[in-house]
Amino acid sequence: MQNHDQYRLFLHLAETLSFTRTAADCHVSPATLSRTVQRLEAATGHRLLDRGPHGVCLTTHGRAFRQYAAQALDLWARYRSDGAADDDLSGHLRVFASVTACHTLLPDLLTPLRDAHPRVSISLRTGDAAAALALLDQGEVDLAVAALPARIPATVLARQITQTPLVLVQTRPPLADEEFTAAAEPFVLPRQGLVRAAADKWFRDLGIHPHIAAETDGHEALLTLVALGYGTGVVPDLVLQHSGLRARLRQVTAPSVPDQLAIGVCIRRADVHRPLVAAAWAETRSQRHTGHGHYDTKL
Repeated sequence: MQNHDQYRLFLHLAETLSFTRTAADCHVSPATLSRTVQRLEAATGHRLLDRGPHGVCLTTHGRAFRQYAAQALDLWARYRSDGAADDDLSGHLRVFASVTACHTLLPDLLTPLRDAHPRVSISLRTGDAAAALALLDQGEVDLAVAALPARIPATVLARQITQTPLVLVQTRPPLADEEFTAAAEPFVLPRQGLVRAAADKWFRDLGIHPHIAAETDGHEALLTLVALGYGTGVVPDLVLQHSGLRARLRQVTAPSVPDQLAIGVCIRRADVHRPLVAAAWAETRSQRHTGHGHYDTKL
């Protein structure tokens, strides 16, 4: 089953986007890895990877082949376990979550899946929370923990597991006679995503044009710049409460704050009948963060 070994190498490379790292992790030579990619490109008739001065990236065909390879390995794993009991489901589930979600939500969220289907392996990808739904839509992950927009895309199934208020944070200690004035403050904001949209709406409601001192990809990076004194940050309280920088930060009291943020687990609607994704979706059904709301979109 040589093709399956090639698929595993390609999937690892598609995650790392580093020939050196994948070769080391998979115990093959860089030359062997290059030949594997060349054979796959010859077999598909398409370039799967672009190699440039800034590194490696997947082409459009590469992203499509990545999804095919993952599904092929799932099918092969199920074929090999033919006749096994339902609790012997196996395969490879690709999950995306921010660093904070990994620390706070994923252990409880994925424990039922792990207990019910111990042969299922998890590939966990972290990064900017704002990218979660885009990665899901592109087929690069099977399940994502994401901030939920008011209108869920028709191609996505989403289930809210918690919600968190957005808070204002600063690094300097409070002064006895100090009052927070948004119009006079420099701000550190996410570059994109629902938190940025909520902050922008808050500024509009206040009728101000804020001084944006810095923008970041990811809430954890934002708190670093706030701790360095670049300005006031707008972040989910969930991120602040679990940040290693919390002792260096303080929450700002203001007459009004941006809206709350709903956080949920999401899959593609088209994948709901894939056994592995369906199992993960079913096992997350009863999970929610203590004290917060819970809802399902309609199947």
